[in-house]
Amino acid sequence: MNIARILIVVTVGLVLQMALARYSVGGRWVFDLVLVAVVYAALAWGPIAGMWAGTVGGLVQDSLSGDVVGIGGLAKTVAGVSAGVAGTQFIVSSGAARVATVAAVTVGHRLLVVALLAIVDQRWSDVDWLAMLVETGLNGLAGLIAFQASVLLPGAVRSTRELRRSSLSKRRW
Repeated sequence: MNIARILIVVTVGLVLQMALARYSVGGRWVFDLVLVAVVYAALAWGPIAGMWAGTVGGLVQDSLSGDVVGIGGLAKTVAGVSAGVAGTQFIVSSGAARVATVAAVTVGHRLLVVALLAIVDQRWSDVDWLAMLVETGLNGLAGLIAFQASVLLPGAVRSTRELRRSSLSKRRW
């Protein structure tokens, strides 16, 4: 577990969430890219990394959103630890397993946020199942893209470096 890697993944999730937040106006296109970053960190580096990513990402997202600070942090921490434990107990190396993990964590996260808001803020809001379904699908798609990019990106960088080298420096012994 490398703290710098966790912070980079969470920062990328936060920046993308803020950049794409204007597309979620009116609750139509709801997605949580910080949660996807937390699940990515948890599946890549384990439950402790998921805990740190969830805590940092959730608290920063709470402080930027203007809602009750700490609810998203706690929910994302639980989600990160849960995804990390699932990653250590089950084989989640295929794309479908990773998307299923992101989807399950998204549903659990949303229900936990609704329950925590009911306890802390003393208001019980209805669960919008259609919005949760859309969020689950978009988070699953974002997770699939993130995991595929992490697999394909090192190979693409290596091949471009080899293409840039001159033919005389490509020694094959």
